[in-house]
Amino acid sequence: MLIYKIFRSDEWHDLVAQGETSGAPIDLADGFIHFSTAEQAAETAAKHFAGAEGLVLAAVETRTLGEALKWEVSRGGALFPHLFRKLALTEVTAHWPLPLVEGTHRFPEDMA
Repeated sequence: MLIYKIFRSDEWHDLVAQGETSGAPIDLADGFIHFSTAEQAAETAAKHFAGAEGLVLAAVETRTLGEALKWEVSRGGALFPHLFRKLALTEVTAHWPLPLVEGTHRFPEDMA
C-alpha cells in the first residue's frame, strides 16, 4: 500500500541533499513523521498547506517501513500512518509536484 507525505520545497530539497529526513517542524514536535493515505491526502493539504505553493508529494510503500510505521487515530477518528524513525530518500517510490490551481492543490490522477 502506498502512503503519502507532503513536503514544502525546502524540506524536499533537504531530503534529496541529505538522503534522509526526520520530517517537518510539526513532525519533529510530534516525534514522528506524518503520512496520509490517498483518501486522506487532499484534506491534509487543505488543512495544513492551504495556499502553499511549491509542494512535493512523495509516495512510500508501507511494506518497506517495517515496525516503525504505526497506524494511529487522528483527525475525525480516522487511522493515519505515522513513521517513528527517519525516512530515507531510497524509500520514496515516486514523487510529483503538487501545484496550487485556483486555491486547491492538484493531486496526480494515478494516485492509489
